[in-house]
Amino acid sequence: MAYLLHIESTSTVCSVAVSKDSELMALKELNNGYTHAENVHLFIQQVLAEASLNASDLQAVCVSSGPGSYTGLRIGFSAAKGLAYALQIPMISVDTLKVLSVAAMAKVKSNAVYCPMMDARRMEVYTAAYDEQFINLLPVQALVLNESSITRFDFNKPTYVFGDGMPKAKELLQSLAHVSFIDDIAASASSMIPLAFEKYKARQFEDVAYVEPNYLKEFFFTSTKK
Repeated sequence: MAYLLHIESTSTVCSVAVSKDSELMALKELNNGYTHAENVHLFIQQVLAEASLNASDLQAVCVSSGPGSYTGLRIGFSAAKGLAYALQIPMISVDTLKVLSVAAMAKVKSNAVYCPMMDARRMEVYTAAYDEQFINLLPVQALVLNESSITRFDFNKPTYVFGDGMPKAKELLQSLAHVSFIDDIAASASSMIPLAFEKYKARQFEDVAYVEPNYLKEFFFTSTKK
């Protein structure tokens, strides 16, 4: 039996869960802009209390690894690394686009292609494509949406597109015969659980000292001209 803590902070959703093996025990999340700095440690305390656990009961901590918000990723990784180091427990990371796909697969339950899309500003999205066994059909990438790039999603079989980047792709993707859209799929710590538990059983742990988020794109700091 393993108690795992899950931290999802890659988007506007601040989400924390605790699980026993593959079973959700407690979940706390808020989608109210980027409130991770104020809420992630509070949510950790709340889910542990709801599950009647102490931090010392945890066997591992899991974090959503990106792509996503630069600041959100930094906060999530800092919290996960801090707990893993302080409690001397393993740290697990799971791909955020796979986390979104877990939520979509639970909703559709179909033999199909699953294409998560996260908003990367302007007409760009972070995206990938998986089958129902998580075989990668399109590598994780930052993709500029246009009439040429959407042909990558023509898999000639039922294909579901979802995530907060989906709305700006919808008009272009409607020209593809096999594409359907799933609304209201957001990143949640609860969707991390099956992915994290499989990694826990396989002992696929991160090196806490060296692991970094998958930013996918470089982050540029800008300063205001005086």
